Amino acid sequence: MTGFQALGSALDDALSRDPSVLLLGEDIADATGGGVFMVTNGLSTKHGADRVRATPISEQAIMGAAIGAAIAGMRPVAEIMLMDFLAVCMDQLSNHAAKLCYMSGGQTAVPLTVRCAAGAGMQFGAQHSEMLEAWLTHIPGLKVVVPSNPADAKGLLTAAIFDPDPVVVVEQSLLYFGPPQPVPVGHHIVPLGEAATVRPGRDVTLISYGRQVHDAVAVAEQLAEESIEAEVIDLRTLVPLDEDAVLESVARTRRAVVIHEAVRRNGFGAELASLIHERLFDDLVAPVERVGGAETPIPFAKELEDAFVPSRDDILAAARRTLARATAS
Repeated sequence: MTGFQALGSALDDALSRDPSVLLLGEDIADATGGGVFMVTNGLSTKHGADRVRATPISEQAIMGAAIGAAIAGMRPVAEIMLMDFLAVCMDQLSNHAAKLCYMSGGQTAVPLTVRCAAGAGMQFGAQHSEMLEAWLTHIPGLKVVVPSNPADAKGLLTAAIFDPDPVVVVEQSLLYFGPPQPVPVGHHIVPLGEAATVRPGRDVTLISYGRQVHDAVAVAEQLAEESIEAEVIDLRTLVPLDEDAVLESVARTRRAVVIHEAVRRNGFGAELASLIHERLFDDLVAPVERVGGAETPIPFAKELEDAFVPSRDDILAAARRTLARATAS
């Protein structure tokens, strides 16, 4: 399956499995296009417009209705078409969905899933291309996942839907239409909070999530031609974070490079670098390197947009820096 087909399969399975699941979002019903990225195509015809509800163009209305439905015992999946638009409904997400369980002493669960497309590469411009996962990971009470491939996209979305807490699933736009890859048929869950070791190695750990995982693997393969074995960790879930997988890997390799598409300054990579430095300071032979997007709004022009996104050359250079500093020490 492609990425959008895998996500649609997860939604179809959840709707079939549990009558409390419902979808809300702009243009998600077949009568209004089946979703701007075709993820929900065919679902309203199969499951009915009462469970796959096309909404007005109002992120506040979508989020507010979804939170209310979750409190009332449903398992809503709210589609916020683009991650940038979370800014419009952040009050509901941050001050209500994320805090209700805590404020009620555990009496009010909010089993809400929020899906949003994100990321550069589609020439959507500055207001439609951001990766804002660091915003979300800073809010206690929210869980945040970023799949890197169709199988994980299906498994993580399924896990999010049946989780008792609010979960935001960040879907990078370029992964919707990537090459088809094997995806389990039927009910498939990838547990939240479990990272994957995509490629084992002994010399340096490359840590990433989303589509940059593929760049990290490509760099690892290039380094392997020079007899340098890089381990690649796909976090999959940012909150809860699989700290054990990260620390175990870096404790062995003693070198780490953290990669993400979001702007480097104050990105999630800073949290990862801090965690590694705090817990493994005496084991490291070089400082943790960070690779992230340029400190600028995301350009529309293709050449400039490509320059914004961290390249494989950027990752390779960071890996070489940490290896060189280790050698020099």
